[in-house]
Amino acid sequence: MKRKDRFKIKITEANVKDQVKDYLSLKGYFHFPILQGLGAFKGVPDRIAVKDGRVLFIEVKRPGGRQSVDQIIFQNEIGIAGGEYILITCFEDLINKII
Repeated sequence: MKRKDRFKIKITEANVKDQVKDYLSLKGYFHFPILQGLGAFKGVPDRIAVKDGRVLFIEVKRPGGRQSVDQIIFQNEIGIAGGEYILITCFEDLINKII
């Protein structure tokens, strides 16, 4: 292992999900996770949040992570229907996109 790599902090998707959950709670959103399971709609996002009539469909990825084809299709369908779909990859995305 290279010396400079020894102290690098790896940010996981779980870390980002925890930040999203905490921030939404802090901002007063009603929010809940969506769990994939048998019969679930393909590409559904990780979390839905609602506040003051604003409904957010939130997909969380680790920094550098990519959406699946099904997730991209779902995002497009939400956009066509007039919904708000947000892709979060880091805390900065969270702050900039969820006000």
